[in-house]
Amino acid sequence: MEMSLPVPIEHGQWMADHAALLESMKGKRVFLLYSGGKDSSVCMHLMLRAGKEFGFSFEAHGGAFPVDRYTETEKDRLTGYWQERGVDIKWYDLGKPADWLEKAENPCALCQKVRREMLNRVLKIAVNEWGDLVLVVSYSLWDLASYAVEYLLGGVFFRPDGRRASPGVEKRLLETSQRFFPFLRMKEGYAVFRPLVKVNGCDIVKTVEQEGIPLISVPCRFKDFRPKRILEKYYEKMGLRFHYEDVLSYARRTMGLGDSALYAEMDRERYLSSLF
Repeated sequence: MEMSLPVPIEHGQWMADHAALLESMKGKRVFLLYSGGKDSSVCMHLMLRAGKEFGFSFEAHGGAFPVDRYTETEKDRLTGYWQERGVDIKWYDLGKPADWLEKAENPCALCQKVRREMLNRVLKIAVNEWGDLVLVVSYSLWDLASYAVEYLLGGVFFRPDGRRASPGVEKRLLETSQRFFPFLRMKEGYAVFRPLVKVNGCDIVKTVEQEGIPLISVPCRFKDFRPKRILEKYYEKMGLRFHYEDVLSYARRTMGLGDSALYAEMDRERYLSSLF
């Protein structure tokens, strides 16, 4: 951990760091998940640059939920920008009203569940050759740091029965720990690529500013239900940045993070329905 000013992502260095993976995407069906937020927008920006360099293309898919954030005006504005850069966004209506999350104990968990269900429906219809599929998702290094802090607070310091963490913490750990790996090659042949897990959130923001990338402008009413969004404000306030290897090492020691094979060997149905 260190304190320093944010810097935009250096595209050439990022591509060099991921050259082997990017080279392997030529001829694959690359399926990028887009939300309009800073992480997925910078991910799309980087993948566009990489696609031209390494000769691959990708599809952008977005779940338009909650619907009060993804108005037609917002979708048209974002779609227009990316179309000018050569990407068509496929938006999906998740079929839930704007107030559907309000009574939920944890609106964010329910939202994620609905998004997973939609993704699985889309993949089952759209994908014939799973061995050609690469799923691209946009978790950042700040997300990983927050997962480690979340586990420290809820799984180590807080133990409801005085002896061990609650089953909910263990389930959450399984879900978040697989996000520490930049790349997973799953046993059915498909792959998961996380281009930003070594990038600090402040550098992602700086890249958005430098490149003039538009973001969804309607804030989520439920964002403070997500621990990582609360912790993100702390990192910003304190000017913190992290190193991926340090965070990974801590996760291995404290969270019991194992080898990527634990996830790569999971059945597709379980992984995509419960963890992804």
